[in-house]
Amino acid sequence: MKDKVAILGECMLELSQSSSVIEQMSKPMLLSYGGDTLNTAVYLARLGIEVEYITALGDDSMSEWMINCWRSEGVGCASVARYANSSPGLYMIETDDTGERSFLYWRDNSPVRRLLDSDTKAQDLQNTLSNYQIFYLSGISLALYDDSSRARLFNVIKRYRSDGGSVIFDGNYRPRLWPDINLAKKAYERMYQLTDIALPTVEDEKMLFNDSNYEDIKSRLISCGVKEIVLKMGAEGCVVSNGAEDITVATTPVKVIDSTSAGDSFNAAYLAAKINGADYYHCASSGNALAALVIQHRGAIIPKELMPDV
Repeated sequence: MKDKVAILGECMLELSQSSSVIEQMSKPMLLSYGGDTLNTAVYLARLGIEVEYITALGDDSMSEWMINCWRSEGVGCASVARYANSSPGLYMIETDDTGERSFLYWRDNSPVRRLLDSDTKAQDLQNTLSNYQIFYLSGISLALYDDSSRARLFNVIKRYRSDGGSVIFDGNYRPRLWPDINLAKKAYERMYQLTDIALPTVEDEKMLFNDSNYEDIKSRLISCGVKEIVLKMGAEGCVVSNGAEDITVATTPVKVIDSTSAGDSFNAAYLAAKINGADYYHCASSGNALAALVIQHRGAIIPKELMPDV
């Protein structure tokens, strides 16, 4: 029986442009949804993995629409909390002519920020996780919460691991989501101590920890107790390390239309291959291939018909 995955995070309404930078000022925007962990959940479900998404939404029509969309993708939504008089956060993607993106956010009152604001809610999360072999979250997931809620989350994760669960963490550091870098660094250090498989990006780790190169990143994460490190390096591919050996897996260059969800889709394909028993090289190759496909299209989630064969 395949391992089941529980994913914690936030999904927001997404506004994006459907045209080039020159044309976009006169074109309407497209409405969709997105969020780093939700993107990974969708791609995992499409790749045949049983996944449950843990988040909170409001009681409005947009929240209902999002849940219906996720269910249509095969993502489990039984653990989506619904709060009265609330509505989802919103973000807008701006993409330049090279495909590089930037974001504008409206998320300060997002319902998911209340998901761990009491010991009772933390126990609810603990109970949910007991049904899953793998728990996945990201640095953006950590940034959703205040110190007290984040401390509850860490306690939940610690107990989850002691009960035999495996924790996968995607660094995904976004400076604007943190009040200061020292708070972010402290949270990441604690999270890495609770991580079995780390999926960091080289630029993020250098920005947050001032690492000089891959060896610095690897040494720091190994010292935290991380068992498996998958360092994403953009166009250069990735490096996988289990502490004893390093495997470098290159990727095929493609024309980048929109880099949104490159890391999220990589993570999904890597994890799906791992759950299916593939070795490090094939896991990384699967991640590279899906990410390369995703960045050739606009938006976080590509049409189903473009997905590679499982």
